[in-house]
Amino acid sequence: MSPKPHVGIIGAGLSGLRCADVLVQNGAQVTILEARDRLGGRVHQAELEGRLVDLGPNWIHGAPFSRDGEPVSEYNTGLISEAVWTTIDKAFEYSNKNKHTIPPERSLYDFFKETVKETSLSPEEEQLLLDACKLWGAYVGEPIERQSLKFFHLEECIDGNNFFVASTYKRILEYVAKAAQSDATIKLNQKVVKIDTSNDQISITTSAGETHTFDEVVVTCPLGWLKNNLSAFTPALPAPLTSAIKSISYGRLEKVFVRFPRAFWQPDTGTAKPFFAQFLEPNYVEHPAGVEWNQECMSLASLPEDCAQPTLLFYTYGPSGAHIVSRIADLDPASQEYRDTLIGFLEPFYARLPGYNALSKDCVPSAILATKWQTDELGGYGSYSNFQVGLEQGGKDIEVMRAGVAEKGLWFAGGTYLAICGTGDDDGGILEW
Repeated sequence: MSPKPHVGIIGAGLSGLRCADVLVQNGAQVTILEARDRLGGRVHQAELEGRLVDLGPNWIHGAPFSRDGEPVSEYNTGLISEAVWTTIDKAFEYSNKNKHTIPPERSLYDFFKETVKETSLSPEEEQLLLDACKLWGAYVGEPIERQSLKFFHLEECIDGNNFFVASTYKRILEYVAKAAQSDATIKLNQKVVKIDTSNDQISITTSAGETHTFDEVVVTCPLGWLKNNLSAFTPALPAPLTSAIKSISYGRLEKVFVRFPRAFWQPDTGTAKPFFAQFLEPNYVEHPAGVEWNQECMSLASLPEDCAQPTLLFYTYGPSGAHIVSRIADLDPASQEYRDTLIGFLEPFYARLPGYNALSKDCVPSAILATKWQTDELGGYGSYSNFQVGLEQGGKDIEVMRAGVAEKGLWFAGGTYLAICGTGDDDGGILEW
C-alpha cells in the first residue's frame, strides 16, 4: 500500500461524511461515491408551505390517549411513564445478565407481561402499562412483540436528553459535511453495483459503467441496502458476515406532517407549551385484528417563534407504517387522492385533540406530507436496524460486521450518532442550531 492510501467510501450520509473527516485527518486520500444527487442520506429536508421539515426519523415522548380515545389522567400518565422506563431499564439489565440463557423466541413484551405481575398497579393501570410499552416500537420501527429480549442489551442508547432540533438538521449536515467537502473528493450519482475484492486493489463499478479502484473501501450504506445487494460483492462475502447481515432486522418507521391554518389544539393566548400525544391501542379506528396500530404525534407549533408552524408531526411504524406507504406509494403528493388517503387515516387521531371542531376551517389540513422510506432503494426499503425475536447470536453478528473483511481491505460502518452540545428547553427538549 502506498504511504498515503486511497480509501473509497460508499455513501455520503452522516456515517460516510464523518468517516471521510477522520480518514483525512489521519493522512488518507479519500473519495466518496454517493448514489443520490445530494449529501446526507436519510438526513434530508422537504418544504411544507414554505417551512422546512426533517424527513429523517427522530424520537419523542408524550401524553397518552387511551384505547377509547380519552386522554389519560395526569396522575396515570406520570405513573405509567415511570413504570415503562423503569421496566425498560430492568430489561436492559436482565438481557445483559442472562443473554446466554434467554430463549431466542422470548420478546421484550413477554418481559413486560411478566414484570407487571410483580407491581402493585391496578388491573386498569396494568393494561395502560402494557399498552404504553408498545410505543417502544417507535424507537426501532417494529412492534415490541418482535423485539428480542435476548439481544435487547444491544439496542445501544445514549444517556441524557433527546433534543428536538427546531430548525431541522440542515445546518448540522452542513457542519458535518464541511471537512469532507473541503478535503475529500465527492462523486454524486454514483450508484454502486459491484465491489470486487479479488485483486490487490478493490475495484468498484457503478451503474453508469464507471470503475474506481482503491486500496481500502468503507461501506456505509444502510443495513437494508446490504441485505438487498449481497450479490454486488465479488467474491461473495464470508459466510459469517453474510449470515450477520441477513440476521439483524430492519424497521419501518415513517413520518407524516399535517399542516393546519392554525394550531387549533393550543390556546390562542400565552406561550405555546410542548405538546405530545400518544394514541394507545385505538379501538376507534378500523384496522386488522391483533395488529398494533399505535400512533404518536408532536406539535411543531410549540417550537421557538422563528421555527414554529401549525403542524402536527405523526410517527407511525411497523404494520401501520407499511399500510400508509402501501396506500400512497404510487400517488402524486400533489393529488387529491394522496391528500384524502392520509387525512382519512389520521383524522380519527387528531380529532381527539383539544379544540377540534369538524366544522371549523382551522381543523382542515392545508398541506400534508408523508415519508416513504419503505420504497427507497438506497435507504434499504426501510429504516432502523433492530434485533428481533428468533435471533440466536446477535452479539457475534455485530462483532463480525464491525470487523469487516480486514484481509481484503473491506470495512463496514454506520449508525452515526450526533452528540449535540447545547442548552435545551426544560419542558420540551428543544434545541436551536
